[in-house]
Amino acid sequence: MRQLRGTPLKRFIRNLPPPPFPTELVVVCQSVAYPVNVGSIFRIADALDVVEVVLTGITPTPPHPTISKVSREKDVRVPWRYVERPEAALEELRDRGFWIAALEITEESQPYYQVEYPPRVALVLGNEDHGVTRSCLMLCDAAVFVPMYGKGRSLNVHVALAVVGYHLLHRRREDQARVG
Repeated sequence: MRQLRGTPLKRFIRNLPPPPFPTELVVVCQSVAYPVNVGSIFRIADALDVVEVVLTGITPTPPHPTISKVSREKDVRVPWRYVERPEAALEELRDRGFWIAALEITEESQPYYQVEYPPRVALVLGNEDHGVTRSCLMLCDAAVFVPMYGKGRSLNVHVALAVVGYHLLHRRREDQARVG
């Protein structure tokens, strides 16, 4: 077995089938403070083919050397914008028809895999130390979390995005098998 590189790797990726349940996904970074995390979010956003990344609050924005390096310059490819107040961004996304879910542990949070997601989803990622603010949580339709079975209480923000994001793209495989 050999790794694919160069042209064979490009062909392999180009020939992948589309996700079974494509989702119009927006990622909202509510004061994600560390440029390394923002760069990783851009790289994952590219892999998930998100509609856009919305950077808010104290989230660092491109151009930024660390964001560019960690994202492997996906910050240039992935559509993004900055909105100072995260609440304003969430209200605007709701007006555009997005269902809004915070990636946060709250009293009403559900495991990410038990939620019925509509076709248009905005995932809100909170600050690394303080999470999603109360004012943003009040604008969300739901809160989802990634269960932790070890001693740690949470995953890094970009890792949690990858887990939930890929679930959104592939979640319907089981549902389609039951229906068909």
